[in-house]
Amino acid sequence: MRNAALTLGIIAGVFGMIVGFFGFGYTELVRAHTELGDTFGNFANPDVIRVVSVLSPMLAIAGGAMAHARALWGGVLLAISAAGMYWGYGFNVFTMFPIAFAGIAALLALAAGKPDEPRAHF
Repeated sequence: MRNAALTLGIIAGVFGMIVGFFGFGYTELVRAHTELGDTFGNFANPDVIRVVSVLSPMLAIAGGAMAHARALWGGVLLAISAAGMYWGYGFNVFTMFPIAFAGIAALLALAAGKPDEPRAHF
């Protein structure tokens, strides 16, 4: 389960980076050319999109990389990443795979059978 969480977390982070590049880039483009925002629409809070575009993929990759050695910490980071992507972008055709992969990876990491230390981590 830890290996699956590692793999899914890194894939979620890479897909999240692709979505983040477009989200951050669009907010910068609209900031430079406001008429594009009037024509194609604008985000309600572009600062949230910028923060989510950077932090959520980083948390997914870090959580996935951490899931093998520290499943609890990795699972928490993956869950925060999935929640951040959902909060920032919503659930749509472009975000369904990063959110789903990070969420499943979080569940797998948290449900890993072997505790990280001799005592239970819950």
